Amino acid sequence: MPLNSVLRGDCIEVMRGLPAASVDFVLADPPYLVNYVDRSGRRVANDRNDHWLVPAFEGIARLMKPDTFCVSFYGWSRADRFFHAWRRAGLAPVGHLTFPKRYASSTRMLRYQHEGAYLLAKGRPPRPAAPIGDVIPREYTGNRLHPTQKPTSILTPLVRCFCPQGGLVLDPFAGSGSSLVAARLVDRSFLGIELDPAMHATASARLSAGPRRRPPLPADVGAAA
Repeated sequence: MPLNSVLRGDCIEVMRGLPAASVDFVLADPPYLVNYVDRSGRRVANDRNDHWLVPAFEGIARLMKPDTFCVSFYGWSRADRFFHAWRRAGLAPVGHLTFPKRYASSTRMLRYQHEGAYLLAKGRPPRPAAPIGDVIPREYTGNRLHPTQKPTSILTPLVRCFCPQGGLVLDPFAGSGSSLVAARLVDRSFLGIELDPAMHATASARLSAGPRRRPPLPADVGAAA
């Protein structure tokens, strides 16, 4: 089992080669199925179709240890497809997280100023020793490294809360590696998988550079939320 690295390839194929029940926590930021294009013309791989969605989450569930958690971001306009995939994989929603922004990422019928993620359970995991709030303010990354880059500040409390000390965090859609950096910042092992060769190179370089600072303690995060 490779540790503390990001593998290049299709996550469905890569996960088939990994041992079952080997992962303590999954932090997934999959494509939202919305054919997203940012202002500079960048796209997200596999964001135009959902043929990968069910097999990817079935693979994720196979790798999760019994009674563990997965946090998955999702596209709100495709929520039905995500729920179908999660339930097919045997993952049950047990909580919802909201990440409000100080800015609108787009404006249509509303000004869209938050993102969401579901807390999913395989089996019956115990309650966290120090539960976090379900609203975590999101800072702006500038999307310099990825078209939908998440800040590590919203990911570190998730890893700290839902992955035990000494545990392994898996991100099958690693992108620029934010979740992997977050895992390292709170002293967890990690494994990422990324399909896009440019993003794989970015994540690998980012991990080689090392962490710059430690995130706030859980109490600080809860107070801010």
